[in-house]
Amino acid sequence: MSSYLKYLIRLVPAIFLIAVAVISFACSPLLTATPPSTSATPPTASPTQPGNPLPTASFTPSVVANGLGLIPNWQVPALSTDPLPADLSGIASQILPSVVSINAEVTTTDIFGNPTTQQGAGSGWVIDSNGIIVTNNHVIQDAQNVNISTPDGRNFPAQQILADPLTDLAVIKINATGLQAVKLGDSNKLRQGMMVAAIGNSLGQGIRVSAGWVSRLSVSLTMPTSPTEPGGTLFDLIEVTAPINPGNSGGPLVDMLGEVVGITNAKLVASGVEAVGYAISTQTALPILQQLIQNGQVIRPYLGTSFLDVTPMLASVYGFAVNRGAIIIQVDPGSPAAGTGLRPGDIITEINNRSITSAADALRAILTSQIGQQLSITYYRGKTQSTVQIRLVQNPTP
Repeated sequence: MSSYLKYLIRLVPAIFLIAVAVISFACSPLLTATPPSTSATPPTASPTQPGNPLPTASFTPSVVANGLGLIPNWQVPALSTDPLPADLSGIASQILPSVVSINAEVTTTDIFGNPTTQQGAGSGWVIDSNGIIVTNNHVIQDAQNVNISTPDGRNFPAQQILADPLTDLAVIKINATGLQAVKLGDSNKLRQGMMVAAIGNSLGQGIRVSAGWVSRLSVSLTMPTSPTEPGGTLFDLIEVTAPINPGNSGGPLVDMLGEVVGITNAKLVASGVEAVGYAISTQTALPILQQLIQNGQVIRPYLGTSFLDVTPMLASVYGFAVNRGAIIIQVDPGSPAAGTGLRPGDIITEINNRSITSAADALRAILTSQIGQQLSITYYRGKTQSTVQIRLVQNPTP
């Protein structure tokens, strides 16, 4: 046997002892991870106090004869730094006492001219403890009877309804006091990926809670048209993955602090589409609701027209001179637009040197102007381009 092999044989016991020592050291308690202490209780979000008045207003409340005469004091609270809850049960317990079911009866005629009554279901939420309910306009539109069911099992007929079809918002006054008002949140602080809950009378089968995430912000969509009213464009919508079904309309969209950040709208959800729902943001809704309650209507600039988008396909089919713009589909009699000769079929392409490529552009340009302001409107009638000066007035009383 060579001297080299004898040398290796003598090393084997030493190598074995070293390996045993290394393994023993690795398994020593000194290297075992110590789990963090779980004795401390994590902080939890403060629940909404039932019946709390809304925060101090930034405007002076006033009683207007044609308003509800009850002006909530609104101011959006600061975003809490409390951790998110492990589940939605705590959030639900805060908001469910403020969510109501709405039943609306609409009388129509059948094909033989006989009157028939149809029942419609919707949702709403308490914004003021003295019986002021928020919902969507389309929930109560054309209804002859509207009844509110509160979470404690009571039923109230609507005493007064004030609505703004342009933004699809409405407030209902019922003869009730001591209701639990919601806590209002700031929709400006929403971000894509945040979790939200939609609460409402889904499918007319009672109040339900569904959850999802914010998938898009600042969405603009046109309301579906009806035989009596063209669809309006809604701005600053929140798109969510939470299911928004018929009956959910008017219910609250709630963040994980238990604060209302939107008003759900089932009418905007296309049939057969899943995991896509929409809500009107509180940023857009609160000023409208304030005006409804204070004035009985929303005061805004008025041109007297309704629009639809001009698209390249539409332009190709009908031979329009332009493939982008806002085509007028209705002119109200006696309106500023009617007084200057605008008529259905005219395509607006510019307002006050601002390019107009859609109905939303035209509507936003008008609504962001001032009552009494003169607008320079460029439009096409056939292949001829013209410009007209129109002075905006206050919208008429509905």
